[in-house]
Amino acid sequence: MNRKLVIAAALAAGLAIPSLVAQAPAAQKPAAAPAVQPEAIPAKIAVIAFEQAVVATNEGQRSVAEVQKKYEPQKTKIDGEAAEVDSLKKQVQALPSTTSDEERANRLKVIDTKEKELNRDAEDAQNSYQTDLQEAYGKVAQKVGKAAVSYAQANGFTLMLNVGGNQQTPNPVLWFTQQTDITQAVINAYNASSGVAAPPPAAPTPHRAAPAATHPSTTPKH
Repeated sequence: MNRKLVIAAALAAGLAIPSLVAQAPAAQKPAAAPAVQPEAIPAKIAVIAFEQAVVATNEGQRSVAEVQKKYEPQKTKIDGEAAEVDSLKKQVQALPSTTSDEERANRLKVIDTKEKELNRDAEDAQNSYQTDLQEAYGKVAQKVGKAAVSYAQANGFTLMLNVGGNQQTPNPVLWFTQQTDITQAVINAYNASSGVAAPPPAAPTPHRAAPAATHPSTTPKH
């Protein structure tokens, strides 16, 4: 079974749930001027396997099941195509040695055509399935993300880290309390100690007057 036929096998196995991009609120970006004075506070760190949490919720499980049900007809069709290709290959292998080269070539040509169709159908179904699954996941993830932040705030956590991330979500920070952000404070402290003056503000772009509109002469021509 070649690489693309593995896709068909995956579909036949129930289209395994991929690890998708978490749609939780991204880590808060530092503001140019923080609303609160940064301060050192006792740290209370929470960890969450966010992707696993999303698909483990009742709504997440229901959403995944709905997507899988939608693709059951495609799965059945691909299973049938794969079984037909396997059957044709076995028939060629069982041909007697007296079979003509032309007959064998014709059979192999039919197999090649059907195998290409199988691979194309399997790949198209897999891509569509992944798109629908990611969309369904994202809708639930937004809600779970809000619930996670609310829980962290209500229980006094100062930082929430995602321990279930992947290469698509390399930043493990899902949320942090704003008064622990010292980005602007460090910028201000360094500027004060470096002795480097702030750059002058950019000069405003001069406003160019629009050219006067020209009007055709009203003097009659002779």
